[in-house]
Amino acid sequence: MYPEYRPSEPIKAKRGHNLQCKSWEIEAALRMLQNNLDPENCLIPKELIVYGGSGRAVRNWKAYRQTVDALLNLKEDETLLMQSGKPVGVVRTHPYSPRVLIANSNIVPRWSTQDNFDRYDKMGLTMYGQMTAGSWIYIGTQGILQGTYQTLAALGEQHYGSDLAGKWVLTGGLGAMSGAQPLAVTMNNGVIINVEVDPVRAKRRVNEGYCMKYSESLDEAIALAKEAVKAKKPLSIALVGNCAEILPEMVKRDIIPDIVTDQTSSHSLLDYVPIGDLDEMRKLHDKDPEKYKEKAMEAIIKHEEAILAMQKKGAIAFDYGNNLRGQAEAGGLNVRKEDGNFLYPGFVPAYIRPLFCEGRGPFRWVALSGDVSDIHKLDDLVLELFPHDDILSRWIALAKE
Repeated sequence: MYPEYRPSEPIKAKRGHNLQCKSWEIEAALRMLQNNLDPENCLIPKELIVYGGSGRAVRNWKAYRQTVDALLNLKEDETLLMQSGKPVGVVRTHPYSPRVLIANSNIVPRWSTQDNFDRYDKMGLTMYGQMTAGSWIYIGTQGILQGTYQTLAALGEQHYGSDLAGKWVLTGGLGAMSGAQPLAVTMNNGVIINVEVDPVRAKRRVNEGYCMKYSESLDEAIALAKEAVKAKKPLSIALVGNCAEILPEMVKRDIIPDIVTDQTSSHSLLDYVPIGDLDEMRKLHDKDPEKYKEKAMEAIIKHEEAILAMQKKGAIAFDYGNNLRGQAEAGGLNVRKEDGNFLYPGFVPAYIRPLFCEGRGPFRWVALSGDVSDIHKLDDLVLELFPHDDILSRWIALAKE
């Protein structure tokens, strides 16, 4: 990680209207990179991990210094090339070209395995950039909140011709990214049971206002959800438990949600919490990683089997980009149709790609000045330009609250 290159003071993105770089396009890249690593926004600043347990902004501290230096010296007709968190070149282009081109975590398919990736990462040859860590556009839960809101709004429109009033969603995960789910559902007037294995995370989301209710009882959560669905009132419930236990139990009881998805961390088996006492699993994680991964795979398969069972019983199922299907498939579970497609779609082709086709995305706009009044000006401008976009208008009104 080259800790000797780490700045002595916490990284803070510059605010205001004075440029450090040669243009606002270049300045934007620098400020967004530094905003990713600002302690107010970043999960583990000293390790360059922005969110998700392993998503980094740059490969190491030496690469950070090199990137900042490259941006400060970049000309308005040049483009900086970033390869998995490391600057690898500056090329002459033209003023209308991108100022930065970023490619993260790409490995030739034949060698594209988790073990190889982990080995290359330890060798300092690559990094995992997640979606917005390595692309320098992470803005905390507020960013994923709008994307999640838009995804669920598109789902409601596509399947029900309306919002999610009178429908309930079952999902997992209440971390920095997944924690947007409960508020996104209630913003769409739906009901959600959001399973989270860590009670500290569950309580935090309730205390922060992202989730309404906290429960450690499946029976209580189901009763609350049924009552809210019947009354068509928005409600979000953080249910403490392991998805690999909760979902199979719901299938056993024939309690099937309208919509089922998941955002527990499962890109790496070491990030997914197996069935068992949470403290004991954390000890096993450090003491015997291989045994931990075996248990995690067993839990993932049970989790995925339950989602597929719910789909067969009528639930709308979709993958929310956490590789749960892929891990279950690696563990031997059949997750595909005869034609090779997954048994249920991913969120991008099902709900996001149509929005991209309309020119919507990437679900955020940023005031580089750091002045909240500039955000309000942007909001007002969007409402003026798109007065008939009900979903967008509702989002802006709710986000201001």
